[in-house]
Amino acid sequence: MTRAEQLAFCNQCVNRKMDLEKGMLCSFTNERANFDPVCEKYEKDPTYINRTTPVEAGLQITSQQFEKLKTEQNLPLGITAALITGIVGSILWALITNSTGYQIGYMAVAIGFAVGFVNRVAGKGVEQYFGIIGASIALLSCVVGNFLSIIGMIADSEGLGYMETLNLFDWSLFFPIMAETFSVMDILFYGFAAYGGYKYSFRNLEPEDLQ
Repeated sequence: MTRAEQLAFCNQCVNRKMDLEKGMLCSFTNERANFDPVCEKYEKDPTYINRTTPVEAGLQITSQQFEKLKTEQNLPLGITAALITGIVGSILWALITNSTGYQIGYMAVAIGFAVGFVNRVAGKGVEQYFGIIGASIALLSCVVGNFLSIIGMIADSEGLGYMETLNLFDWSLFFPIMAETFSVMDILFYGFAAYGGYKYSFRNLEPEDLQ
């Protein structure tokens, strides 16, 4: 195993310790890791939160390990789960906006991170296109949520039902209405949503995944 591969395990072990001169050491031997492929002293730290993704830390895994992870990907399931999450988030955004009378931009951020997380769990993606898909679905969900909020406001002002308003809506006015309600802050919130959709769409690496 390479040093980077060993560190992927050591960083999550309760028996690790840091030496300013030697780097990460084993508290049992006071030496750098030399196991290959399994460390008998390994004990996972329950407080450790793994934020490493294969895309960000490709040097920590071999090409063979990466190919194995790719075979475990499930793009259709990831897309389906992300779309369902995005739709639910869009509806919740509209309901909250219409019940409070305020358009809460943070909903866009929440939708983005939720879409990415669900895409990660369902799709187990390790390739970049999973992140691109997550970001795209997150952005689309934000647009839909914003639009449904507008539909809700129109329905309330006209005394109509939401579905009735959707059926009567003149779709040629879609872009003008969206442009009229768009603000500079929306760019920021949409950006965070896309970031969350991309960042959290990738599968986390665990030591057992590399074996």
